[in-house]
Amino acid sequence: MVDKLKFTCPGIFEGGQFPIDNTGRGKDQSPAFYLDNLSPQAQVLAIILEDLTHPLKKEFTHWLIWNIPASSRIPSGLMGGFEAENLPSARQGLAYRGYRYAGPRPPLGQTHDYRFTVYVLDQSMELGRWTWKPQLLKAMQGHILQKGQLTASFGSEKPLTPIPAS
Repeated sequence: MVDKLKFTCPGIFEGGQFPIDNTGRGKDQSPAFYLDNLSPQAQVLAIILEDLTHPLKKEFTHWLIWNIPASSRIPSGLMGGFEAENLPSARQGLAYRGYRYAGPRPPLGQTHDYRFTVYVLDQSMELGRWTWKPQLLKAMQGHILQKGQLTASFGSEKPLTPIPAS
């Protein structure tokens, strides 16, 4: 049985809205994460961000990162790249917009629901740069100590109305 992880992200609340800075319409900056009841056996963390209401692909992956050193705080603004410069041991897999955090950015006039899932693992995952979500999930099987989720939405402005030709 996997224990429930309790975590928060500043400005993002269960059932609430994403702050603009954490979206593709703002700074597109990953939020900070604060973990409240981290297992003493924790070695590393993994995070997946998914769009739950994407019209073409269920649970469309926006961000995939693993081998984050186990800590009660993950800083905001993690840099892009397979090896994040400001968190060198972490690895980012292939997701929407490549090896980086890609915050919510639904089409204009739509609101989508997004879910962060944080996994606490008992060992690091030796995965390569061509890793997608299914490979990470498979590698983590049997190594998940805790798991927590946070779901929030983001809606954009109404689409622009075309100006009628005169």
